[in-house]
Amino acid sequence: MRFNRHGVWAIYHFELARFRRTLWQSLMTPVITTSLYFIVFGAAIGSRMSEVNGVPYGAFIVPGLIMLSLFTESIFNASFGIHFPKFTGTIYELLSAPVSPAEIVLAYVGAAATKSVMIGSVILLTANFFVPVQILHPFWMLAFLVLTAVTFSLFGFIIGIWAKGFEQLQVIPMLIVTPLTFLGGAFYSIDMLPPAWRSFSLFNPIVYLISGFRWSFYGESDVGIGISLLATLGFFGLCLLVVGWIFKTGYRLKN
Repeated sequence: MRFNRHGVWAIYHFELARFRRTLWQSLMTPVITTSLYFIVFGAAIGSRMSEVNGVPYGAFIVPGLIMLSLFTESIFNASFGIHFPKFTGTIYELLSAPVSPAEIVLAYVGAAATKSVMIGSVILLTANFFVPVQILHPFWMLAFLVLTAVTFSLFGFIIGIWAKGFEQLQVIPMLIVTPLTFLGGAFYSIDMLPPAWRSFSLFNPIVYLISGFRWSFYGESDVGIGISLLATLGFFGLCLLVVGWIFKTGYRLKN
C-alpha cells in the first residue's frame, strides 16, 4: 500500500492550524508558568540550597520543568486531537478514508509532538533569562526531547480513544502523570532522599525519563543513562503495541 502523504499532511496541517489559532495563549502560558516556578522555587528553595550535585539549583530544575510541560502538553494535544472527532462523529469519515491506521497515528502524534517540542523549546529559552543553562550533550538532549514528546503523544492518543467524555481526558494526566512527575525528581535529586524512599522512587518510571534528560544537560543523573534510554524506548514500544491493538480490534473506535 502506498504511503498517503497527502492524507497525513492534511490531518497534520489541520491539527497545527488549531494550535496556530491559539498561538499566543499556547506560548505565553509556559513562559508565565516557567517564570513563576523560578520566582517561587528560586526564592523559597534556591536561597537555602545553592547546588545539587555541583549544579546551581536554578539550573538543576530546568530539565524537570521542561519534562513536566512536555508530559502534560503531549498528552493533552494528542488526546484532544483524536477525541474531538469521536465526540463529533467525524471519526467514521476518518476511518473510512484512504488513510491507514499507521498514517492516522503518524499525523495526530506527529502534530502533538511538534507542538510539545515547540513549547519545550520556549521553556528552555525562557529559563536562560533566569539561570545560565549548560547543555553538555545537545544531540542526546534533542533525542530525549523528541522521543519523550512522541512517546507521551502516543500515550495521549490512547487516552483520547479510551475516554468516554472530555472529563476523562484529565483523569490520568492530573491524578497519575503529574503526581509521578513531582515525585520523580523534577525539582530534586532522588539521591537526597532516605535510602528507603530512594528505593521506592526507582519504581517510578518518570524518574528514568527526567534523569536521562538531565544527564544530557549536566552529565549528572540519578540512574544510568543506558537504563533511562531503555526505559523511554520500552514505554514507547508499549504504547505502539497498545495503539496497534486498538486499531486491530476497533476498541472504542467502531462501536
